Amino acid sequence: MSSLTVLKYPDPKLRRKSKPIAKVSSSIVSLAEDMFETMVAENGIGLAAPQIGELIRLIVMDVPKIDPIDPEKIVHDKLALINPQIVHGEGKIQYEEGCLSCPELIVLVDRNEKIRVKYLDLEGRPCEIGAEQLKAVCIQHEIDHLDGILLVDKLNRIEQGLYKQKRLRVAGEEKELATIL
Repeated sequence: MSSLTVLKYPDPKLRRKSKPIAKVSSSIVSLAEDMFETMVAENGIGLAAPQIGELIRLIVMDVPKIDPIDPEKIVHDKLALINPQIVHGEGKIQYEEGCLSCPELIVLVDRNEKIRVKYLDLEGRPCEIGAEQLKAVCIQHEIDHLDGILLVDKLNRIEQGLYKQKRLRVAGEEKELATIL
């Protein structure tokens, strides 16, 4: 396993729509494992393949939850979804979202509070799950990435412009630093 590089806004690859995965191969499973490792290293709870430059419909996530038996304990809930498709959504929730591809950006986003999702697991089996609250928010956020939609798109035009200027300035500073080192 190896940690991958997460693309940062305004990288144009983040805007491309991802293609469905025709067959779950060992390379897809390996990529998912690398994505889990990268997500954990970056302190995220979800990661979509386009964020690491792979334009395929694959997301990984681990939305921890509190153990119902021991409230002091956190239970991990690792999940890889291939070709995820929301088949039902209900209720509304506003959630402050962050994104590994949009550093230092937190946006209050309207989402469905509960969803049902069809997908393939890492063995290629069709599955369907229900999710609510943070897990539902995370799935919807990552599916947005598969469709080229970014967290910055949830801002108004002025805020988008300011954030883009900031990211371009940071990218320029990082390039200058890279040439010095």
